[in-house]
Amino acid sequence: MVRLIKYLVIFGVLAALALIAYAYIGPWFGADFSVPIEEVRKPVVLDAN
Repeated sequence: MVRLIKYLVIFGVLAALALIAYAYIGPWFGADFSVPIEEVRKPVVLDAN
């Protein structure tokens, strides 16, 4: 059981490092992390009788 927990912790650390590496290296490979900026207008119907 301890071996399983040890492997899960190691896997979690490696996954976190891979995510951090992707965040830094991703834009060089064409990944765009910027938020699309556009104005959204939707009509709101208020039912205040």
